[in-house]
Amino acid sequence: MQAKAIVAGVGMTPFVKPGASEPYDVMAAIAVRKALADAGLRYDHVQQAIAGYVYGDSTSGQRALYGVGMTGIPIVNVNNNCSTGSTALFLARQLVESGALDCVLALGFEQMQPGALAEHWTDRPSPFSRFDALSAEICPFPVPLALRYFGGAGKEYMERYGVGPELFAKVRAKASRHAANNPLALLRKVLSAEEVMAAPMIFPEAGMTRLMACPPTCGAAAAILVSERFADRMHLERRVLIAAQAMTTDRPGTFAKRSMMALVGADMTRAAADQVYEQAAIGPEDVDLVELHDCFAQNEVITYEGLRLCPEGGAAQFIDAGDNTYGGRVVTNPSGGLLSKGHPLGATGLAQCTELVEQLRGEAGARQVANARLGLQHNLGLGGACVVTLYRRAG
Repeated sequence: MQAKAIVAGVGMTPFVKPGASEPYDVMAAIAVRKALADAGLRYDHVQQAIAGYVYGDSTSGQRALYGVGMTGIPIVNVNNNCSTGSTALFLARQLVESGALDCVLALGFEQMQPGALAEHWTDRPSPFSRFDALSAEICPFPVPLALRYFGGAGKEYMERYGVGPELFAKVRAKASRHAANNPLALLRKVLSAEEVMAAPMIFPEAGMTRLMACPPTCGAAAAILVSERFADRMHLERRVLIAAQAMTTDRPGTFAKRSMMALVGADMTRAAADQVYEQAAIGPEDVDLVELHDCFAQNEVITYEGLRLCPEGGAAQFIDAGDNTYGGRVVTNPSGGLLSKGHPLGATGLAQCTELVEQLRGEAGARQVANARLGLQHNLGLGGACVVTLYRRAG
């Protein structure tokens, strides 16, 4: 039986608006120190670090970690768009599970700029050129690309299953109720679905209002993964481990289906989730809580079905029955999700990790999911990569 990676420590900074944060290296150092303290370890116990960020120069990971310590360990910088934090976690988990190393740090951080996401290297082929071209053909509306991608996917979902934008408003309202109990969430005001629908319209053809989109934020998060033998030797707590994990990338159907839902990663999500369920020998009905990639409320709805939390076309019934919140079948985004915390691209996946670990330890305070034993994480990056991770409470 393959040894599992134990999540010995987690830490994150509050996410804040661009322009209001500390520099990325300061935020990253804070998150790392919190994770080390949580684990009861020193930086010189760490044998390798994987640092994830999207917007920054090469070796920013070294700059971030040199403020914590300069021990000469390998530091690897990774960038997988919005799934960057989980990509760092994925690589750290592989190193520990393979037996190559006993203590690995996964770090994610982002110092964002205000406004819509933008490409910075315009003098070379864009990794999004195929995505942009196809979205322009099948969703030809003059809105920023991120809105076109996810608003277009939501529009397709509404047309396919005969639902209205109020479905997405209910998801945003649910996120606000959860975030009210999260001191690290940027947006904590409780909203009704009617208030979400009354917000300024940013993609009228898709019924998308401003409150259905997550804000850009700055922040950092980190996790310490250790082997079972290291945990025994150092007398560390072993309450949470990674039971299964999968990363998927695009297949030809992303483009061949001529579907906005496929274009924004619905098939990657389903493939990764199915691999995780098979690895862990469980089904979606066994999961107690989920932190999923709700960059837009539309994507949360699509992801319910990609993770098989409900049947295809069944999201409206799932939401209306309250099965996505406390007292229902599976609590989705108890943290408030990206819609409430914001989305510092490189940090998001490890912030999701932090939430789930705290939940499985029973340390989530007012937002605690009762008797949580299995937590599922979904982190999506277009271009593309999707990481799905299953955490299990030991004992």
